[in-house]
Amino acid sequence: QVHLVESGGGSVQAGGSLRLSCAASGLTFRNYNMGWFRKAPGKEREFVADITWNGITTTNKDSVKGRFTISRDTAKNTVFLQMNSLKPEDTAIYSCAAARIRGRYDYWGQGTQVTVSS
Repeated sequence: QVHLVESGGGSVQAGGSLRLSCAASGLTFRNYNMGWFRKAPGKEREFVADITWNGITTTNKDSVKGRFTISRDTAKNTVFLQMNSLKPEDTAIYSCAAARIRGRYDYWGQGTQVTVSS
């Protein structure tokens, strides 16, 4: 019943920008913390950013700080990830997730592919 659907992925050149969207349904969106994760081939899933139910944001300061921004539109049940200054190492499948309790994710989307060429 709960569905998280990512969109906005694609192929871009290094230095370019991309905005990912995650549309949520089947849950009370305003009560959930939302997060973005990514997984590159041969590597573990990595935390990218999250935003609490009341709008507090956190980004992975080691990998994406200063380049990525997370936001949410409660009226549209959608969370976004604005990605700027993309690098080849950002290439991965990006997934969104919902957590009733922050850090304890209950639902996951299928992911969207992001490919950055040099």
